[in-house]
Amino acid sequence: MSGGNRDDARQTDTAGQGIYRDEFTVSEDVIDGNGHVNNVTYVQWMQDVAIAHFAAVSGVDLMRDLDGAWVARSHHIEYLSPAFAGDRIEASTWIVSFRRVRSVRRYAFTRVSDGKTLARGETEWVFVNAESGRPTAIPETIRQIFTLVPEGCES
Repeated sequence: MSGGNRDDARQTDTAGQGIYRDEFTVSEDVIDGNGHVNNVTYVQWMQDVAIAHFAAVSGVDLMRDLDGAWVARSHHIEYLSPAFAGDRIEASTWIVSFRRVRSVRRYAFTRVSDGKTLARGETEWVFVNAESGRPTAIPETIRQIFTLVPEGCES
């Protein structure tokens, strides 16, 4: 995870529930002039944990075989509380929906020591043909590797 120390990281896909969790320690290099994690770091963490989740369900090789790629259409993030160097963070991510070419993925970042939610986010991803860059229907084989997490069931 960029901006985090993963020597003793814990990665899990909560057995069949569709929620992927990863833990890391905040490194000094992502601390801004205000003494806490820089806001843009959370967007990087969103991308990192999404890629880790996709890799954990063997999506990377499958996507390559299908000549596909994911591109971000939009990001939304809500900052709730600051994180600091040395904080142990649990990053969680899950898929809430698939449409023809789009998928919505959500995220939560929680400080392990006190259970405080630091930020929540959402990315709308578009599946594209890797060669042309044009949106293409998400293959059923990609859809099948994920368990959708209904609204309110992400805890």
